[in-house]
Amino acid sequence: MYTIVTDSSCDLPAELLKAWNVKCANLNFTFDGSEEVFDNDKMPIDEFYSRMRAGGVSRTSAVNTDTFFKIFEPELAEGRDVLYIGFTSGLSTTYNSGAIAAMALAEKYPERTIIPVDTTCASGGEGLMVHYAVQQRDNGASIEENAAFIRGRGPSVCHYVAVDDLMYLKRGGRLSASSAIVGNMLNIKPVILVDGDGHLQKAASIRGRKNCITAIAKKFIELAIDLQEPYVISHADCLEEARFLESRIVAMGGAPAAYLTDMGPVIGSHAGPGTLAVFFEGRERGGVSAAAKVCEKPVSADRRTASN
Repeated sequence: MYTIVTDSSCDLPAELLKAWNVKCANLNFTFDGSEEVFDNDKMPIDEFYSRMRAGGVSRTSAVNTDTFFKIFEPELAEGRDVLYIGFTSGLSTTYNSGAIAAMALAEKYPERTIIPVDTTCASGGEGLMVHYAVQQRDNGASIEENAAFIRGRGPSVCHYVAVDDLMYLKRGGRLSASSAIVGNMLNIKPVILVDGDGHLQKAASIRGRKNCITAIAKKFIELAIDLQEPYVISHADCLEEARFLESRIVAMGGAPAAYLTDMGPVIGSHAGPGTLAVFFEGRERGGVSAAAKVCEKPVSADRRTASN
């Protein structure tokens, strides 16, 4: 018997995770000028993006090791093993905190198995990994089999992200001020991907929002292993455009999205309002060769903790 744990960067609704019996560690955020700290799900999402559109600057914090201790240990004490499906270490220290907690608790509970998995995914990509992990668990996979499955699946999950306002990429140090200003003036919209090591890369620059959305729909059709397999669309306060993206995918032969979710405050803080993304299992992913080495690491049944 084992418990699946994830973190709030998966951008799946809390009620869905609860229905799946998945525990969640919350990243948090603050707004400049205030000392109040919010968990990822403690502010209504429309209020969060309204504050951002009004000029509010949100600062985010990773999950610390102590938080993971408080989630993992009760499960172990009650005789359950723990599989942690984590936010890419290429963008956050959250996974590392979970791995450190797992190593420490393995010493205290040598009879239990604790496996943290760095998905190399973010937002709906990580959410898709949680979906697969729940499926595997419910189909009877052991914790070791499930971890190996997720390690093998993660590097093939494509992330294509359309950013609406370049100033948020500039604020995060991923774009120069001049490029952001000129790009916004010329209505140039970047398409960002997450590479095989879980880092952000620029995939394309496209003029016009609708053209940008159509471009990521075409990427889905071009790269998806199976057009009828589950995929996720996440949006940062742009539901109608998310529905438009889904409609373009369906019109090109794809299935409706398995999950159409809000992009939570922690991811949205860095991407900005109006960000729109599609996550799916594809035939290739930028930088995948480096991440594919993860798949070569065996999961040993006689070891009580494992990580990638």
